[in-house]
Amino acid sequence: MISRTITENIKTKLNRGKAIIIVGPRQVGKTTLIKGLIKHDDYLFFDGDDPATRTLLDTPNTDQIRMLLENKKTVFIDEAQRINNIGLTVKIIIDQLQEVQVWISGSSSFFIFDEFNESLTGRKWEYKLFPISWEEFENHVGFLSAEKQLEDRLIYGMYPDVINNQGEEIQILKDLVNSYLYKDILAYGGIKKPEVLDKLVKALALQVGNEVNFNEISQLVGIDRNTVEKYISILEKGYVIFKLPSLSRNLRNEIKKGKKIYFYDNGIRNAIIGSMNKIQLRTDVGALWENFLVAERIKQIEYKKRLVNSYFWRTTQQQEIDYIEEINQKLQAFEFKWNPNRKAKISKTFINNYNTDMFVVNRNNFREFIILDSK
Repeated sequence: MISRTITENIKTKLNRGKAIIIVGPRQVGKTTLIKGLIKHDDYLFFDGDDPATRTLLDTPNTDQIRMLLENKKTVFIDEAQRINNIGLTVKIIIDQLQEVQVWISGSSSFFIFDEFNESLTGRKWEYKLFPISWEEFENHVGFLSAEKQLEDRLIYGMYPDVINNQGEEIQILKDLVNSYLYKDILAYGGIKKPEVLDKLVKALALQVGNEVNFNEISQLVGIDRNTVEKYISILEKGYVIFKLPSLSRNLRNEIKKGKKIYFYDNGIRNAIIGSMNKIQLRTDVGALWENFLVAERIKQIEYKKRLVNSYFWRTTQQQEIDYIEEINQKLQAFEFKWNPNRKAKISKTFINNYNTDMFVVNRNNFREFIILDSK
């Protein structure tokens, strides 16, 4: 099992009278992590993918819950987003059976943003789990082995099954995309035309690293702009993609409301567009490198609980900065170059107006960018 960064933090929250909730994409190891933390066999397991479980846990009363729990002190509810009114059920367990430690996993944030926030205010510890981070991967296979696999990770990504089954990466990624990627999105997002969603995701995958033009995507996919924005929001809640907003404060010609969209995993992105060629044969290396770096940085910010605002910057004259962070009202700017020998174009307009430092991240120094200390 690959050790996960958030494990030690979660251990400090055990048996403190609150539910521990872990959310993130399907197949990233949430169930494995929770079972590893429970560390004993005397617990009750409910699978939210099982229709019988969904019926049992849909608004039972206190007496029914007591009977269901069979005096167990640990309860694990897997894929809880599929169970109606699960927030109220968990609230009863926490309020009435305080000696019970409740564990919950979920593969979308639909239920977290809705009933869980309302029902479990002050009653939960909440964590996000993503595909394996570079730090976790390096700790698992060793520094040298990780370095040798960098190009593979840009192509095949960081899902646990992909890392643990070398030689079978393409088939595993195809199965992930076809079987799991849209499961909760289609079930809870109110999307009536899966083929439109598929077109949209492919269009976004081909624009990684570029500012997304919603009107262009609307015409390309054949749906109106509002529907494009709605579907993108649903894809975010399903942990397929995430957005990066544009920074705009001082300059008249800055892009005010721009958005970049990235995928949480390079392998998923490449499987969606059907391109698994080696780095040497690709024309999108820059996009792969940028997606990898930004996704890894986002994992670190979440896992290390940093208070960071993330942006990109661009002007109407096409001056741009790939990635910017705001920490304590101070900005740091980053440019991404796969090839260490290629010189980065540094925008003097940005540097002069924002009085900030600029860092170039390439394959020789990328560890400094994607592994943060724990402070």
